[in-house]
Amino acid sequence: MKKILLLFAVLLFLAACNNDDENTIAICESPENISVTNITFQDATISWDNTNTNASSVLEYGQAGFDLGTGTTVSVEEFSLTITGLSANTTYDVYLKSICSTTNESMYSELESFTTLVPPVVAEFLPKLSELNLFSGDLADLNETIYAFDYELITPLFTDYAHKKRIIALPIGESMEYVNDGFPVFPNNTVIAKTFYYKADERDLSLGRTIIETRVLIKRNGNWELGNYKWNTEQTDAFLDETSSTVPISYIDSDGNSNTVNYVIPSNTDCFTCHNNAGSETPIGPKLRNMNMNNQLQDLIDNQLLLNLADVSSVSVLPNWEDPSYSLEERARAYFEVNCAHCHIEGGFCATESDLRLSYETPYEDSNIFERRLLIDARMSLLIPGFTMPFIGTTTLHDEGYALIEAYLNSLSE
Repeated sequence: MKKILLLFAVLLFLAACNNDDENTIAICESPENISVTNITFQDATISWDNTNTNASSVLEYGQAGFDLGTGTTVSVEEFSLTITGLSANTTYDVYLKSICSTTNESMYSELESFTTLVPPVVAEFLPKLSELNLFSGDLADLNETIYAFDYELITPLFTDYAHKKRIIALPIGESMEYVNDGFPVFPNNTVIAKTFYYKADERDLSLGRTIIETRVLIKRNGNWELGNYKWNTEQTDAFLDETSSTVPISYIDSDGNSNTVNYVIPSNTDCFTCHNNAGSETPIGPKLRNMNMNNQLQDLIDNQLLLNLADVSSVSVLPNWEDPSYSLEERARAYFEVNCAHCHIEGGFCATESDLRLSYETPYEDSNIFERRLLIDARMSLLIPGFTMPFIGTTTLHDEGYALIEAYLNSLSE
């Protein structure tokens, strides 16, 4: 009898096991192939594969290092999700799990991380330069943000031998438009910044530099506005200041000579004197003909930052005043164009006080350079406040520039 009962129990056990096999729940697999794309300063798109039929997903994310269960969770029926409202320049962790049924879900996926982009440029005159987001990282390194590009000029403006870092920040997704060889059409909320500094020793760049000021132009509602940021002695930030001030500077030039400059930071009124045409503020430097070097214009076209220009070769090239391959007249006229023409042009500050017209495209016979050659020579060779030209913006004579102009003036004849 006991043997019969034992056999019956075994048969019941085997039947139960067989029934369990028939009701086994399929494994709910974790999402795979997680990727993050379309990352901006505030958004990112998460995509993944889910091999479970008819399964949904739960995405959990938070700043790097957060504990599972404490992040933001979102239920998703599709295989991608765009997360919005993120903080700029921040690393986030992302986990996913599959929901196969109310009683069956997967383990969490492996960790996926991404970092949002730096914050966009702010086209406003805020109290501190750092608040404009024009530079990334340590401000004193002057590394332009990813939303800006630096540019060089063939013939730059002379400012007491100071070095300059020039950048332009266009609104995200917008472009400049080509019109002619002069200024392109800049979209509203464009920011142009120029930072002035001196190297401690031109022969040894490891000795550092002193940053003095950052001049900023912002285009708003079709008009340009000016602001000046003065750097603190700690070189940690610069502060909006409309007044003029003098900064004593000492540096060693490439020949090993010690130099001192009482560098004058202009006031807003001083800036308007030069950045003024017919009563409206305007840029001075970034004319396309003065930027047509080192593939700068082609790079802008390739990156869709400059539109309506099919062939860079159609843009003229302003001569480099230091390049002897150009004629003496070409070099001198280029120097006048950059250092003098913004005032000595129709609508400029000196338009009603002088008949000199010094833009590069003005024909020589209409420029009155010959008629005013003695006055030009005197005002460029003497350092007398209120008489020396340029009228403002410099406190020292540009020896090399004057030597060029002197040679050019001496070559003229009736």
